[in-house]
Amino acid sequence: MEKIKGVFFDLGGTLRISEDVPEHKAAAEKRMAELVGASDVRAFMDMVEERYAPYRDWALTANRESNDFELWHKWLLPELDEEKLKEICHELTFQYRQVKGLRHLVEGGREVIETLHARGYKLGIISNLIGEYEIPAWLHDDGLEQYFDAVILSPICGIRKPDPQMYRLGCEKLGLRPEECVSVADNLDRDITGAIAAGIGANILFISPQKLAKKTITDANRPDFIVHRFLDILDLPILQ
Repeated sequence: MEKIKGVFFDLGGTLRISEDVPEHKAAAEKRMAELVGASDVRAFMDMVEERYAPYRDWALTANRESNDFELWHKWLLPELDEEKLKEICHELTFQYRQVKGLRHLVEGGREVIETLHARGYKLGIISNLIGEYEIPAWLHDDGLEQYFDAVILSPICGIRKPDPQMYRLGCEKLGLRPEECVSVADNLDRDITGAIAAGIGANILFISPQKLAKKTITDANRPDFIVHRFLDILDLPILQ
């Protein structure tokens, strides 16, 4: 195995954990309705969810992701004035993400990031999500942006994992070959398969024992290491 020089993290379910907080969801739904001038919050949100379903199907089938404006202009609110939509599309997407959950750094996440950085590894993020500005803002607000040399997001590059091109883009940003990098993620069939196809040197699956018991590991999605606690990443021999 090549000497590992870079580490890529997935976000949802890996570096960031989502928590269901009803009052947080309600506030986000209210703000979305305010942005578009909808008086009936529930009716508006039902419409958005109905329209999001075919978008999601397209994104998963094509391994593609729209930017904020295209998401709302083409899929979710095509009837809204185009200029108005350009003004509010970024916040709309941010608030829609909040509807889905309140996200926070995984337990042990900061220690893992800071320790790997101190050990000399280059760090990157490779994530499928909607929203162009949420992650850069989060990294800045939490004082984490200094640790990451590559942030590859689906709405920016237009593609989704398991498309291996996302990993190749990350490697280019880090200035490393795929075999010199490790991927840390939670999804076997999206993250692990994409990283293997891209030639990533090793794959670390972060998953609870309960979730792992329900998964099927095959040659196509087999991780090199499995950890149940995020902090255990620091004890793996390839990252010393």
